[in-house]
Amino acid sequence: MLRVQSDSFDPGKELSAFAKGRHDIGAIVSFTGVVRDTDKTLKTMEIEHYPGMTERAISKIMDEARTRWNLADVLVIHRHGALQPGEVIMMVATASAHRAAAFEAADFLMDYLKSRAPFWKKEIGANETAWVAAKDEDEAALDRWTSSPPD
Repeated sequence: MLRVQSDSFDPGKELSAFAKGRHDIGAIVSFTGVVRDTDKTLKTMEIEHYPGMTERAISKIMDEARTRWNLADVLVIHRHGALQPGEVIMMVATASAHRAAAFEAADFLMDYLKSRAPFWKKEIGANETAWVAAKDEDEAALDRWTSSPPD
C-alpha cells in the first residue's frame, strides 16, 4: 500500500493495522522518518511533489522490493506540504517470512526514497531558505543495491 498525503499520521496505528491478522509472516520491519533540526534554526520543511508521477515512481520501486525479497506486504507513507521539526515525514514497513528479507527490503526502500523518489525539500530557517541538495552518502547507499541481488 502506498499513500502520499499532507495529513499527519500515527506510525504506531499504521504499523498495527499493517500487521493485523497476518499469520503468514515471520517478520515486520518498519522505519519512521522525522523532521530534524540539528542546529535549532529550522522553522519549516516544505516538501513538494508531482501527483501521479510520485506515486508511479514509488509504486515501481515497491514492486521491485516485493519481487526481489519475496515480501508478503509493503507499506510506504510519505507526507508533503509544510512540516515542522519533530513531525513525522514518512514511514516504510515490510513484511516477510524471514527477518533478513524484511530488513534488507526496508533499507532498500529507504535508500531509494532518500535519493531518487520525486520529492523536493526546502528548508525554511530563521535566517535563510534553501533547497535540500542530494548528498554523496545517499547516492553511495543506493549504489550498493545495483550490484548483485541477494541470494
